[in-house]
Formats: sequence, C-alpha cells, structure tokens
Amino acid sequence: MRTRPVLLLLLAATIPLSAGQKGERADYVGGTRPDIPIHTNGYIRTVDETYFVFLAKHTKVRIPYERINLLEYGQKVDRRYLPAVVISPLFLLAKRREHFLTIGFQDNDGHQEALIFRIDKNDIRATLVSLEARTGQQVQYQDEEARQAGKG
Repeated sequence: MRTRPVLLLLLAATIPLSAGQKGERADYVGGTRPDIPIHTNGYIRTVDETYFVFLAKHTKVRIPYERINLLEYGQKVDRRYLPAVVISPLFLLAKRREHFLTIGFQDNDGHQEALIFRIDKNDIRATLVSLEARTGQQVQYQDEEARQAGKG
C-alpha cells in the first residue's frame, strides 16, 4: 500500500514537465509576414490538432492546418573555409548543414503567404512527419540530398 502514494507523487511530478514543452526550436528567417522580425528565435508546435503554431518572445502565429498548401524542405551546405585557413586544411572536408522549412498558406483574405524557418537537424524529421500528417500535404524536397536527410 505504501507504493501507491509514491507512484501518484511521481506521476504528478512528471505532468508539468510534459505540459511545459515549448516545441521544436526554430528561427524565422524570412517570409511574407511583416509583423514577424527576420531572425526571430522561437518554437514550432505541431502537437495541436487544428493549428500550426510558432511562438516567439513577442510573436504568436497560428495557422489552421487546412490552410497550409505547401511544405518544402531544403538544406544549405557550407564548407568551413575560415577554420581550414586558420586551423587545418582538414576542415575543408567538413560540411555544415542548415535545415530550412518553408510553409505556404492562405491567409484570412485568401492571399498566399509563406514562412521560412531554420530548424535544428535533430528536430527536422519529426517536424516534417507531423506536418505531413496534420496537413495532408506531401513535403516537397529541394533536391535529392534534402530528400535523404528529411526521410532518414
């Protein structure tokens, strides 16, 4: 009988941890929304059943999944030239990849809008799968390398 109160206490302690999750970290890098400053750091939430949500310090964007009509994923690959010159030529072999997600949607007035986010490499696959499931849209990949990285 002593284990039941301990179990309930442990369960109660874990609920706030899961409820407080902010989502996947993302940086807004551009798009058609003038009310969102470029390079705004925030979080993408795809767990809501009705809305795609982007939360930042002074910004909250909610887009109904039914209005999203484009999901595009691409990468920007850079060689590390400066470390190669300063430290070692072996850095030329290393690549740094940035992962970009473009979301196209229609606003309340029927105008086409777009949001472009840079997302951490550890979060991109889960984000793409969630968005495909919620929107019913297929992710469009910019190239074969992006397709391999996005699908795993």
